[in-house]
Amino acid sequence: MKSNTKKLFTWGAVVLVALGAWAAVNQLSANKARASQKNVAYDRVMESDVMTWGIKGDTKLIGVMDIASGEYQGFEVDLAKELTKRINPNAKAELTQVTAGTRVPMLLNGNIDTIIATMTITDERKKVVNFSDHYFKAGQSIMVPDNSKIKSVEDVNYKGAKILAVTGTNSAENIKEFAPKAQVVGLPDYATAMTALESGQGDAITSDNTILFGLGADKPNLKIVGGAFTSEEYAMAFSKNEPKLEAATNKALAEMRADGSYDKLAEKWFGEVRGLDWKEVTK
Repeated sequence: MKSNTKKLFTWGAVVLVALGAWAAVNQLSANKARASQKNVAYDRVMESDVMTWGIKGDTKLIGVMDIASGEYQGFEVDLAKELTKRINPNAKAELTQVTAGTRVPMLLNGNIDTIIATMTITDERKKVVNFSDHYFKAGQSIMVPDNSKIKSVEDVNYKGAKILAVTGTNSAENIKEFAPKAQVVGLPDYATAMTALESGQGDAITSDNTILFGLGADKPNLKIVGGAFTSEEYAMAFSKNEPKLEAATNKALAEMRADGSYDKLAEKWFGEVRGLDWKEVTK
């Protein structure tokens, strides 16, 4: 009896391993098939009249959920909607919230058609995705409690300093160059990072200045110090097999810049931000 039971367990384990391997092979095959197809997202946008964007959902001015209306609001949200109309006049922009850690996997898996989520153009990222023409210029800064003596990034470059950053962002890597002695504490999103800063778990939070301006918009207990210590460009990201969608998006963006509608959006969202020249971010 024991021998038979042991055999059953053994065969059960073999079957489970086989099924796992079969599923993995099937998933790999599906991924390879999707990767080999060109312009799938573009064709879907044109045929279904829906374009799915990966957007920020936790950053004021850029992209955030408005509790009252239940809708996303922000510069990138409005830009995505306007670009969608220009790419396909019949299409509707469908908005899906992403984080720095989920945006590229969701794009490559086909969950979204395009990323528009404060994504900085870098050589490393170009190995994985294609970028549109840039639509925004930002610079990295730090934000600290209002009673902090920290005045610049140099002031947090010491052993024992804790700088909060969102994991997967360019800022989380850049800060290591400007404050190599400090400990960089990676957190999953900006809401968590802000809570950590306000509860005294870090000396500063670092990100692009526009993101920090949004995060600190209604936080008189926090301040941005030292100005920007990098210059970065945001662009939309596409699968490398989507040349038509990339070209159509660049064409639509160029049209918006030419007819003034792009500047109107930038002024709408950043024109009243104290300490920020909205014209500078549109160059």
